[in-house]
Amino acid sequence: MSAADLHTLTGAYAAHALDPAEAAEFERHLARCPACAQEVAEFTATLARLGAAEAVVPPAALKDRVMAALPTVRQDPPQTGAGPAAGRSRGRWRRHGPTLALAACLAAAAGFGGLAVQQHRQADEARARAAALQQRQDAFADLLTAPDARSAAAAAAGGSGLGTVVWSESRGRAGFLASGLPALADGTTYELWFNDSGTMRPAGLLPRSDGALLLTGPVDAAKGVGVTVEPAAGSLHPSGAPIMLIPFA
Repeated sequence: MSAADLHTLTGAYAAHALDPAEAAEFERHLARCPACAQEVAEFTATLARLGAAEAVVPPAALKDRVMAALPTVRQDPPQTGAGPAAGRSRGRWRRHGPTLALAACLAAAAGFGGLAVQQHRQADEARARAAALQQRQDAFADLLTAPDARSAAAAAAGGSGLGTVVWSESRGRAGFLASGLPALADGTTYELWFNDSGTMRPAGLLPRSDGALLLTGPVDAAKGVGVTVEPAAGSLHPSGAPIMLIPFA
């Protein structure tokens, strides 16, 4: 493998996407190439932030939910005693007991059925969140392993928080990772923009101060990425000065 080829493997190495022979050859190159060592460090940090950007907490198991609900299903204590009153009670139980037992079973079944439906819905939602997160991570991994993948980072205005942009001209895509940006006010969101030589093109919304976003739209001739604070639904044009501008250096 030529030295030129080795320079393109920084993202793949950071994402552990090289086979053992390629990794060993690249590590020998890495020991004598400060530029590649710097890129590997940047990609490794980016991947770490991506992995920590979101967590999906699965719902508790149905058995645990049902067992936890059992104390709320009360059973009357058995009747004791003798004499006419006790006999009348036993008679009433013989007449109405099966009906009451059936009603209790139906009530318990309905309660557990409701728990099962809720549990199923929560499980579906958790699977959907996990699938979306996996899809986003796969897309970022594909971006990072592009031969021409590059990254750049900048602090937000005032020095609070960090934004990292990863882009690839061959993939025509870019991604953004936020870490510790200023907290958003209610009803607002961060909006990402491609900087087309001074004209800002919408590239997606990030509604929290930490997270990852694969930018919408192609990189094309963009010179960099900007970040503004916008209404929750986003804007067609920036409504204020960017809190961050990251050039494609």
